[in-house]
Formats: sequence, structure tokens, C-alpha cells
Amino acid sequence: MGGPAVVRVLRDPTAGRYLAGVVVSGFGTSAMWLTAGIWVKSLTGSNSLAALTVGAMWAPVLAGPALGALADRMDRKKLLVRVNLVMAALLATLVLVDSASTVWLVFVVLVLYGASGVVLDAAESALVAGTVHASLLADFNGLRMTANEGMKLVAPLAGAGLYARFGGPAVALLDAATCALAALVFARLRVREAPRPPAGAWRGELLAGLRRIRASAVLRPLVTAGAATMLLAGVNGAVTFAYVDDVLGRTPEYAGILYAVQGAGSVAVGLLVGPLLRRLPERVFASAGMALFALAVGARTLPHDGVALGASAAIGFGLPCVLIATMTAVQRETPDAVLGRTAATAGSLMTAPNAVALAVGAGLVAVVDVRVLTAAGGAAGLLAAALLAAGAARRRTAPASPSAPASASGPASASTPTSASDPASASDPAGESGPASPEP
Repeated sequence: MGGPAVVRVLRDPTAGRYLAGVVVSGFGTSAMWLTAGIWVKSLTGSNSLAALTVGAMWAPVLAGPALGALADRMDRKKLLVRVNLVMAALLATLVLVDSASTVWLVFVVLVLYGASGVVLDAAESALVAGTVHASLLADFNGLRMTANEGMKLVAPLAGAGLYARFGGPAVALLDAATCALAALVFARLRVREAPRPPAGAWRGELLAGLRRIRASAVLRPLVTAGAATMLLAGVNGAVTFAYVDDVLGRTPEYAGILYAVQGAGSVAVGLLVGPLLRRLPERVFASAGMALFALAVGARTLPHDGVALGASAAIGFGLPCVLIATMTAVQRETPDAVLGRTAATAGSLMTAPNAVALAVGAGLVAVVDVRVLTAAGGAAGLLAAALLAAGAARRRTAPASPSAPASASGPASASTPTSASDPASASDPAGESGPASPEP
């Protein structure tokens, strides 16, 4: 279905090497993500500190606008290389952690790791938008999702096995090696970047991405939908173990099977998203994904293993749809000068609700029946999906503005891959996009 486009993405020297870097670094990150909690738990005996390892990596997302500004003020290729090398050095220091008194170093490194991830995502999004053809951006973002989710299926098991045999320092060194290797891969990217514009006032610099999103009729509803989806995803994640215990009557280990099935669904959608976004407007695609996700969450009220496995696959398939559609729109609609900040701001706006909802959901599940939470979450998700789809229908049926060009509501030109980088477009947000341009 999407074979030719996928092959073209993989054959592109920049896209292919970048995806290779994603696979390499993603393996180390996924291994460390799980192992850090196990490591801290074994050294301190504290469940709270073990859970805090995840929070340490998530916290820097809140500083997305500031961290994203680095991607707009520095050479992005050099930024990818240098940040990965710095993280390789920092991760190597974790060999010094051998007792509860040195656990603080783990949290320092994890916070910096999370910050580096925000910077890297912003730089990568901006770099790819200027080098990968506009008609292939959705395919590329889908493959990136597939690579990330594929690593999440295998890397945690590898990390846990390595930890069991050699301890936490061995996993840290593995992650450091993957960062160093990713830096080498990124150093071989063949890109030519335009000179960075001079920096303006710091307040304007930080708010540039937010202003861009608020002013865009394309980005604003998609980012809002992404935030709503991730809010519900956080609640859904928080009730997973209660769902396994109270609804399915299974042991906690069964949650691992559900997560694996969910990951497989995300791998699948990553391969299909490019062809689907060439046939569907972004809002329609995103709303369909939200609706599928919501139905799957609501289905978790039923105490059947078959339903549980199907719902997990549907969650993994539906949840990424709105995220991929949004980030593809950000890459296409945003001028290069503010693309790093806009991408980081969009990421922060969409992922921060997830962290908040995880904490709120953990409290709610102690006082509210899990079936009530899943049913309410499913209903809320369906309502949000319907509102997004209704907005798309209104834009398609609204009369065109007499002063707007005939193509204002269409996609970016396929013959001009860098058209989204035209500074002249910064004050003229495009209308709702239709299907992506045909392949050149």
C-alpha cells in the first residue's frame, strides 16, 4: 500500500541515516527507561524513588519552548552530534553509582537526559522538514514512530537482562555507547542549513512557537486534540494495573502482554500513516484515530481477555494518529526560523497533560471504580473526536475568502519541499489542509 513511498524515504540519504540514528539511540533510551527504576529500587528499597525516575525524564518537557529555541539558534546537525556526545559522557558517569548515597547522580543524569531529548526532537523535526520532501513527511514520521515503538518492544527486555547479569552500570554504558554511535551517524548527515537569524528579545523568543500555534487555523485544533488525547491516555495508563486486577482478574505481569500488544499496534500504524494521510485531511485522520482510541478505552469495561488484547492493539494504533498528524502539520506549516520552538512547544503542550493525568489517575483509581474511569474516558474521547471532525467538516463547507488564493486551503506545494520555511508565510497561517500532495 505504501511501499513505494516508504522505499523512497529509506533510500533518501538524509532520511535513511536519520532513521538509523533514531533506531540506535532509541534502543539505549528504552533500555535505560525501564532499568533506571529497577536500579533505584534495588539500591534504596523505595517505590516512590523508583517511580520518580520516570518523572525525572518527563519533567524537562515543561521547558520545551526554551529548549526548542536552541534548535532555532544553532546549527542543527552540530546540535544533534554534540548533544548525543554530551549525553554519552554523562551516562558514563553512572558507573560511580553503587549505593543509596549516590542515587542522586541517577536523577541528575535522567533530568539532563530528558532535556536533551526535547532539544534533539526539536532539532530533528526542523532538520527533517528542510531536507525530506513535503509529500513524504508523513511517511517519514510514521517510520520514525515504527522505529521508536519497535525499540520499546525489545530494548527493555534486553536492558533488564543486562541489568540482571551485570548491574545498572552496564546498562548505563550500553546507553552511552548508543548515544556515541548516534552522534557518529548524525555527523554523516548530508545537509546544508541556512544561517540562523539573530536572536531577539528573550520573551519573544520563548513565546514564538506558542504564537505560531495560536495563530494557525491548522495547528491550533490539532495541538488541542493531541493534548486532550494525551490527557486521556495518561488516565488510561494510570488505571492499567487496576484494570488487569479488578476487571480481568489477572496478575500484574499480564500488563506486560497488553503493553507489548499496544506497541505492536503503534508499529503497524507507523507503516500505514503516510498512505492514509495522502487520502484523508489531517483533522479527519486525527479524529478517526482519537475515536478508535476512545472506543478501545471504553471497551476496557468488559472483563474478557479477547477484548483486552483487541483494545490494547486499537489503543496502540489510534493514539499515535493525532500525534503524527500534528507533528507533520507543524513541519509543513511552520517557517524554518521558528520551527524548532514550534515543534518543542507543540510537544510540550501535548505531552505535559499525560504526566499530569498519570498522577491524577493514580489518585482517582484508589477511590473510583476502574470501569467508571474507562467508560468516562471513552465517552470523553469520542466527544473530542466528534468536535475535531465537526470542525474539519465546517472548514470544508465554508465559502472561500474573496481575498484568499484558491489554493489557500490545500496542502503545501509538493514541488517546493522547503516552502514551509519561507519567512514570508510566518504571518499568513494556512487553512485546513486536505490530503498531502501527490508524490513528485
